Order: sequence, then C-alpha cells, then structure tokens
Amino acid sequence: MRQSVDHLEDMEKRKKIFHSALEGNALEAIELTGQIAPDLLEKNKDLHFDLLSLRFVELVCSRKCTEALGFAQSELTPFGKVQKHLKKLEDFIALLAYEEPEKSPMFHLLSSEYRQHVADSLNRAILAHANLPSYSALERLVQQMTVVRQCLGEECGKEGHPPFSLKDFVKS
Repeated sequence: MRQSVDHLEDMEKRKKIFHSALEGNALEAIELTGQIAPDLLEKNKDLHFDLLSLRFVELVCSRKCTEALGFAQSELTPFGKVQKHLKKLEDFIALLAYEEPEKSPMFHLLSSEYRQHVADSLNRAILAHANLPSYSALERLVQQMTVVRQCLGEECGKEGHPPFSLKDFVKS
C-alpha cells in the first residue's frame, strides 16, 4: 500500500514539474526536479540546457533583455562548448536582436509547442530515472492502433479506413 501512495505522490510532483515547465517557469521545474531526481539534470545536459533556455525565453518575452543577457552569460554560455548546443544558443541569443522577438525567424522558440516539447522530455526523463515506463499503456495502445490503421489503409488503398482521430474515437 505504501508503494502506491509513494507512486501517487511522485505523480503529483511530476505533474507540478510538468506544469511549471509548460508555463515557462523553468527555474521552479529545475528546483523540483532536483528534489525528486537529484542527479538527473547533471547527467542529462541536453535537457538541462533546454530548461535553462526556457528561462531565457521567458526573460526575452518579458522584455528583460539585460537580465536575459546576464542569464545567458552565466547559465547558458558554458553549454556553448558543445557543438549541438552552440547552434541553439546562437538562435536563442539572436532573439535579443529583435524588438519584437515573436516576429523574428526564431519565433518557434517562443511557442507553446517548444515548451510542450521540453516539458514532455522532462517528464519522460523523470519517469526513466525512476525506472518507470515513459509512456502510459493508453498512449502505447493509441500509438499501436494508429500504426495498425495506417498499415490497413495501405493494404486496402484509399477507400480503406479513414485516418485515426482520437476525438472521433472518444465520441463513438
């Protein structure tokens, strides 16, 4: 019984971390992650960089350019030693060159989709750190069903099955 209580508590903590990252509150997400998986971000530098980049983006969106620049120098610059981070870092820093960063070529870095991607990656990493499956059984079932329907569609031709829609599935 204690194990299920711990599992529920961890789930609530992961939920809070996920929502913090999704809302752009990266520092809180980092702090909470450190509480339940102390060495996770130390071992997963890509994820740590992505979370710190969320903080930078929030500063840029809040028009706190001086603070954003200082944050980039102190927190993000060390990641620039790795080539894959350097390109991303250049893209993030380029946001400072625009009065309206949402109109810049790097506007996708400001999007909710980017935050969603980082939040999803963080949640999967926390689950893997706890030796739990990174996808729920329902997610796996929907993925499998989608692949099967695609295969059936290829076999049956265009007149076969329509593309899978979760919305339509739930209605039926």
